[in-house]
Amino acid sequence: MAGTFFSSPYYFCLFARDACFMISANIIAFNEEANIADCIASARQVCDDVVVVDSGSQDKTVSIASELGARVVHQAYLGDGIQKNIALEHVKYDWVLSLDADERLTPEMVTAIRQLDLAATEHDAFAFRRRNMIGSRWIRVCGWYPDYCIRLYNHHHARFADVKQHAKVIASNPRRLDADMIHHSFDNLGQLFAKPGRNFSGRAAKIMFQKGKRANAFSPFAHGLNAFVRKYVFQRGFLGGVDGMTVAISAGLNSYLKYAKLLEYQRDPKVLEAEDFNKVW
Repeated sequence: MAGTFFSSPYYFCLFARDACFMISANIIAFNEEANIADCIASARQVCDDVVVVDSGSQDKTVSIASELGARVVHQAYLGDGIQKNIALEHVKYDWVLSLDADERLTPEMVTAIRQLDLAATEHDAFAFRRRNMIGSRWIRVCGWYPDYCIRLYNHHHARFADVKQHAKVIASNPRRLDADMIHHSFDNLGQLFAKPGRNFSGRAAKIMFQKGKRANAFSPFAHGLNAFVRKYVFQRGFLGGVDGMTVAISAGLNSYLKYAKLLEYQRDPKVLEAEDFNKVW
């Protein structure tokens, strides 16, 4: 009997708790060969089940993920929240850790997650502070920190909203953890204006047009100015030096372009006809 006990999963969990976390990782990816291996390694510190939802990568993302033991689900991109919910049909466990390919858990966050009693908690989700980075620089102004995001949740009680943009987990009783995750947002300042493979203002304009939203001649300027002032003044971008100023300018420019493109769809039938609204990314 003693031998049976000491070889049982229960005993193993008592003395090697790391291996017994019942958490599935949910990672969405598109051409992330430079990031996916580190993201999976980060998730595996607290997860023993990893699902990667790939939206048609043309690089080595899928092969790398498969070689590292992740289960890859192929799904054309449907929009942020919708895409992140695809994995819920494939995860093994109730609790899901959602990471983007350019996000990593800090050692403090790993410890905080390991200390949770997910079987007995009254909470249906947990929010992480997120350190948004430009290169190796941690941006603490312009609303970029603490930037709380719910990333660990019981998918029977909480899930991402089924929206195409700015998706967040909808939970009834979340709790904030006193620890950070890292988001390698941009490699350099230039990517704030033109990150490869990402057209933030164009995507937003498409989504707004599909929803029936409309702009007028003053909309681009008014929204662009408002975004800049909010970031630079009210969210203390002025304390961030050149980085704070650049983030605020990029926010203003992206907002300006979003409404300028929306207005263009309204005014120019040729541009509207040429646009593929089935492809938002």
